[in-house]
Amino acid sequence: MMTRLFIMLLYIMPIGHTAPGPIDNAADLIKANNIHKLAEMFAPTVEITILNEENIYSAAQAEVVLQNFFKANPVKSMQIVHRVNSNPIIRYAVLQLVTANGTYRTSISLKQVDGKFLLNEIKVETDKKG
Repeated sequence: MMTRLFIMLLYIMPIGHTAPGPIDNAADLIKANNIHKLAEMFAPTVEITILNEENIYSAAQAEVVLQNFFKANPVKSMQIVHRVNSNPIIRYAVLQLVTANGTYRTSISLKQVDGKFLLNEIKVETDKKG
């Protein structure tokens, strides 16, 4: 009886694969240098820090700022180093981006608004390990 129940549970429960979440979606778009599509995930204002320059931009301005950075630094590879999914309304991740001009530690933060996760902060800094 227990064996039969265990086998039934194996068929019912999803194993190994879940749908990508907002962190994965944002990271994949950054990896693909698809900032235009990434901008569809932006909150109305986005706090961006690139190296030592920090500012709060409208979504349209943020798209231009990030397009300029990634045009000058095309991503060759990307790895999610750390992610936080424990808060139901906040998602956070640290990415390691290897670009044509160096390695960057990039953090992204998304906040849930009206049931949808919006990217509200991106921070790009030189990766001291890379």
